[in-house]
Amino acid sequence: MTLAVIAGCLLLGIVRIFILFGFLGTLTLFGGNEPVMPSSAVLRIDFSTMQLGEQTQETDIISSISGTQMQTVGILDAIRAVGAAAYDPAVKYIYLKPDMVTGGMAEIEELRQALADFRRSGKAVIAYMENPSNAGYYLASVSDKIYMTPHAGGMNMLTGISSQMFFLKDILARLGVNVQLIRHGKYKSAGEMFVRDEASPENLTQNKELIASIWQSWSEDIAESRGISAEEFNAAIDGLGLNFPQDYVDAGLVDELLTLDELKTRLTEYSNAASFEKAAMVSLADYASMKVTPDYRADNTVAVIYADGNILDGNDIQQVTGDRFAGIISKVRKDENIKAVVFRVNSPGGSVLASEKIRDEIRLLSEEKPVIASFGDYAASGGYWISADCDYIFANSSTLTGSIGVFSLIPDFSKTLDNIAHINITSVNSNTHSDMWSCLRPLSEKETEYMQASVENIYDTFTSVVAEGRSLEKEYVDEIAQGRVWSGNDAVRLKLADSNGTIMDALRYAVTASGEGQDLSEWNIAEYPKPLGKMEILARTLSGNSSASIFKGTPFENAENAFKNIGFTEKGKMYARLPYELVIR
Repeated sequence: MTLAVIAGCLLLGIVRIFILFGFLGTLTLFGGNEPVMPSSAVLRIDFSTMQLGEQTQETDIISSISGTQMQTVGILDAIRAVGAAAYDPAVKYIYLKPDMVTGGMAEIEELRQALADFRRSGKAVIAYMENPSNAGYYLASVSDKIYMTPHAGGMNMLTGISSQMFFLKDILARLGVNVQLIRHGKYKSAGEMFVRDEASPENLTQNKELIASIWQSWSEDIAESRGISAEEFNAAIDGLGLNFPQDYVDAGLVDELLTLDELKTRLTEYSNAASFEKAAMVSLADYASMKVTPDYRADNTVAVIYADGNILDGNDIQQVTGDRFAGIISKVRKDENIKAVVFRVNSPGGSVLASEKIRDEIRLLSEEKPVIASFGDYAASGGYWISADCDYIFANSSTLTGSIGVFSLIPDFSKTLDNIAHINITSVNSNTHSDMWSCLRPLSEKETEYMQASVENIYDTFTSVVAEGRSLEKEYVDEIAQGRVWSGNDAVRLKLADSNGTIMDALRYAVTASGEGQDLSEWNIAEYPKPLGKMEILARTLSGNSSASIFKGTPFENAENAFKNIGFTEKGKMYARLPYELVIR
């Protein structure tokens, strides 16, 4: 190695060290900038600067510097912060800016319930809208006063909810891709998008009824809060009667139209401040960081285990991976200070094997401590599998629940390679079926029967798991299963869940079930797994693990990665996964 090369390597190393120390210095700067609570303030919930998540997340350092990333406030932290504000004499009222809020549906429901509880303390919630949407107005409707801009330039998206299903059979056929779907459950539509050019009657039925159930719950809540009938509210939407700001006032959905200057004057009056500038506002994220802290002096601890994301095999730290979560649950079980557990499930499912590993540990945990499930946006397929053995289940009204079914998806790229890529393949096998997972030829009839037998066996196991966990007859479970997705309201009616309720309801139930006292305020709440810290996020960003493109390598690799990107990680694997994810805007 020449001196020039050695010098260059040393220089590069020095530059990297300076960059690293620069990041560390910035981390120290951001870490030391702690919020301070004024003696009198307004709690501001503004969705242009924050978003709801299952757990509070650190803002990564690069986004912190650039100011491009919103703060993610976990739903439990958000609820506890709003609850603390209700009895905090420093907090005068809540100012809600719901524009730009998007799903999850359950998180929005739970925050709305927390705001309703806040109002019962005698303090007000004041909302201001510029771009009304389904989710935004649903959240705002709980407020004491709803104000809206008088300017007609805003985007009105309060038109009811809709879901779209995409079908890829025709385009895949043009590309020479033959997708072989083996499943059990006439409603198990995961995979339909690859093998059909339109929705099956069963899939269309379940989607219609699911959307209708969710909207019925939301529209009835809105109508009740605004003192009108659900029929009046839906008539205004169906007749496209909500176009201009004054239309909202005339329909009884908004109290008054105010410009920003007029709004500032009104907010100042509510604060009893000398001027708007002196009416201090504290963001929900900052308030939560000050008020929602662990109580290590408490005699007892209730754990919240978040199963948030796809269920996968392995140990990936950003998904619900079987081995990793089995270890987390085992650790909670062995901790003598933890007297009760809330299992917060927000998962559309995934790997059957990983689901079974997690379920095994939940079953062992429930033999020693009460385990209460709280369903978020999804508790479907594998997400339901892992929670069926919990002692009690709370679901939100809009939780996508059930999807008790199994499928396997095996793409065949032989025509793609032959007719489009003009690549010829020769397989050399040790046994008759050695290349059946290669995706380079279609399955034979015998191989399809082999796969179907596995699907049937796992479906039988799944229905047995649900029947045993929920104390139901297996025949009844099969009737309501078949891969069908239900709303949380329907899940309670069908006995797939015990009650509608929030994560706070689940926590209160858990501490009562422990027999160690009923006052949740006297308990420490410990959350698992711990969210990634700034250093961990930085390390993943610098190592290139923070995101991955599906467009890498050969066209064949790209096609395989496209299937992996939507949750189908291995060909031939058995999946218990929801066919879609639903976001309300």
